[in-house]
Amino acid sequence: MDTIILYIFIILIASILQTSTGFGFSIMATPFLLLLFSPPEAIQINIILSLIISVSLIWKIKADIDFIILKRLSIGSIIGVPFGILIFLSINITLFKMIVSIILLVLTLLLIFKFTIKSTPSRDFIIGGFSGLLTTSIGMPGPPLLLYFTGTNTEKAKLRATTLAFFLFIYFVSLITQISFSGTSKITWLSSLYAVPIVFIGLYLGEKLFKKLNQKIFRLFMYILLLCTGTYLLIESISSF
Repeated sequence: MDTIILYIFIILIASILQTSTGFGFSIMATPFLLLLFSPPEAIQINIILSLIISVSLIWKIKADIDFIILKRLSIGSIIGVPFGILIFLSINITLFKMIVSIILLVLTLLLIFKFTIKSTPSRDFIIGGFSGLLTTSIGMPGPPLLLYFTGTNTEKAKLRATTLAFFLFIYFVSLITQISFSGTSKITWLSSLYAVPIVFIGLYLGEKLFKKLNQKIFRLFMYILLLCTGTYLLIESISSF
């Protein structure tokens, strides 16, 4: 019973974050899902539920999508996906997480101290590539996008819409890739199915929260999400050695 309550709480909070910011589901859900499921199951549940959120929201927010950046991110991610699955299958994933966490924390601190990035086509492709790589390796495509969009001072509606549209693409590609190379399980799909009603409650609450966030508070949310992600990955990788 305690496990079920924890699962419901994880999915609800993660869904609210994803809906209100465009990020947050994998950042919030993955660490705690790993307490309840094996790594492949946790990553695939994360991907499936994130797909459901993106599909549910995309028709509402399509007017805010920057389709030019979306196209570049998607092309870049296709290049990153096979490298991610290679890392997942053959490289020390703990060491990889530690490296990612340190880079993430350093770059977040730079952003907090007003370091800015200029958006360019080549950088769009590179960020897409890193997101694709992180999706298939550790199930977290969000951090590179979050760093990039925060550094370029992207307006919150455009950030959320473009990110969710990109997630719709990259999570679908990653789910197919994961299943093809590492298989899937009945518990993954049943657990995802049971979580769907909770996800829709989170969608409703997240939409309400999004309307109350001004750009300054939204940016603060981004910093908190980045710092939490980097800290979690660092602690989790150290404890795994």
